[in-house]
Amino acid sequence: MPDPISWSLALPYFLAALVFGYLLGSIPFGLVITRLAGEGDIRKIGSGNIGTTNVLRTGKKHLAALTLLGDMLKGTLAVLVAGRFGGPDIMVMAGLGAFLGHLFPVWLKFRGGKGVATYLGILLGLFWPAALAFAVVWIGVALVSRYSSLSALIASLATPLLLYFVFDRVQFAELMGLLSLILWAKHHENIGRLLKGTEGRIGSKG
Repeated sequence: MPDPISWSLALPYFLAALVFGYLLGSIPFGLVITRLAGEGDIRKIGSGNIGTTNVLRTGKKHLAALTLLGDMLKGTLAVLVAGRFGGPDIMVMAGLGAFLGHLFPVWLKFRGGKGVATYLGILLGLFWPAALAFAVVWIGVALVSRYSSLSALIASLATPLLLYFVFDRVQFAELMGLLSLILWAKHHENIGRLLKGTEGRIGSKG
C-alpha cells in the first residue's frame, strides 16, 4: 500500500496541478475568438457548442482552425508545464484538470465544450505518438463517414487501448480511458442522432 505520509506530502502538488489545468482548460477559445472576429455569441448558432465543429458553422474556417488550435494547446500546455515540476502523476492531474475545465468552465456557468480538441491536446503533451494515432483514426473515420462526432468517438475508444496494449503507457491509458468515458457521456445527444440518422455531417451549417 502507498505510504500515507507520502500521499499527504504529494496531495498539495496534485491539487495545484488539477487547479492549474482546470484554469487553463476553462479558457473558452471558441467564444472568445468568434466574438473578437465580430461573429457574436457562438452559443446562439448551430448546436450552441463553443467547440471547433460549431465554429465551423459560421463559415469562417480560419476561426474554426484557431479554435481547434487554442483548445488543443491549452491541454498540451497544462501537461507540459506540470511535467516540468513533477512526474507522470502531476502531468495526469493537470491533464484531468484541463479536460474538466474545458467541459465545465466556471466562467460560462459550467457549460463548456465536448472536449475532443482538448483531449487531443492532452494526449499530445503526454505521449505524442498516441496523439498521432488518434488523429489518423479520426481522419480515417471522418473521410469515410463525414461525421465529426463519430470520428471522435471511435478515436477516443481506440486511444486508451493503444496506449495500454501497443505503447505500454499504463498510467496514461488509465487517464485517457477515464477521459474517453466522460467524452462519450458528453456526446450522448450525438450518439442518439447517429443512431437515428439525423446527425449533422462535417461542413453542414445545420
